[in-house]
Amino acid sequence: MQTPRLTNIPTLAELQGIHRAIQPLIHRTPVLTCKSIDKIAGAALYFKCENFQKVGAFKMRGAASASLSLSEEDKKNGIATHSSGNHAQAVALSAKLLGIPAYIVMPKNAPSIKRTATLGYGAKVITSGNTIQDRERTLERVVAQTKATFIHPYDNYNVIAGQASCAKELHEDTPDLDVVMSPVGGGGLMSGTALITHYLHPNCEIYGAEPERVNDAYRSFLSGKVEGNDRIDTIADGLRTTLSHKTLEIIRNYVKGIITVSEAEIVAAMRLIWERMKIIVEPSCAVTLAAILKDKEQFAGKKIGLILTGGNVDVEQLPF
Repeated sequence: MQTPRLTNIPTLAELQGIHRAIQPLIHRTPVLTCKSIDKIAGAALYFKCENFQKVGAFKMRGAASASLSLSEEDKKNGIATHSSGNHAQAVALSAKLLGIPAYIVMPKNAPSIKRTATLGYGAKVITSGNTIQDRERTLERVVAQTKATFIHPYDNYNVIAGQASCAKELHEDTPDLDVVMSPVGGGGLMSGTALITHYLHPNCEIYGAEPERVNDAYRSFLSGKVEGNDRIDTIADGLRTTLSHKTLEIIRNYVKGIITVSEAEIVAAMRLIWERMKIIVEPSCAVTLAAILKDKEQFAGKKIGLILTGGNVDVEQLPF
């Protein structure tokens, strides 16, 4: 089923249609609870577990959505992207499921577990330097050589629409949430979460959570322009990217605030999820719980949906 190529902020009807279209390519992931964490947080928490998604991360939703928007002619040349891991795997698997080529630019510092998985899905992996600029330059060369269609990790309305399906399912399975919170890196998931929540539950408060070390989204939210980062040395490797103009516009319109958390707070929250919920999540997931625990008074007694974005952690490099 081909989806429309979106050129503007998606409407509710478009988000609903894309969710229907991608269902054969994704899992409907569970929403889990944990009474002991609720007690620590002083709130009722509902965890949308995208660590159980195909490729182990929510990124499969956006990649599937964008891939299904391609024409038959585009599919012949395949798809390409740059990513440190989860989006790479998602594009690679989407291409495999659709029977088309995939070309993935990955930085040298990408986690080995994510590089290995991307290769396992049959994609051709091209290594670049570690900066966003390095990735983009390498990708430009790849696209020029292959004529593949670039699927941006987040600066793409079809990707944003696919990511919105995660929060759509969360709201369907957990009615009457007071708050929904998403990690924010490039902002694809955050903007999709904000859009669908605004459309379906306008009284639900929407927050983002982000590492202090890469707090570009927090600063962009305040300034109204896309800000960069001087450093990317956060344990939350999935959140090292900066916002785009598309994601920032949606976030500024519909998100109430962005909470930043320290590396120690991220590690503590990640460990709490592992120990109390008995599930594997990667550091980028843990920023949402870390934000709740940091601002307990603000969220006390509320019914809160948290998106656990993925579970692709290198167990040889655990921070505890």
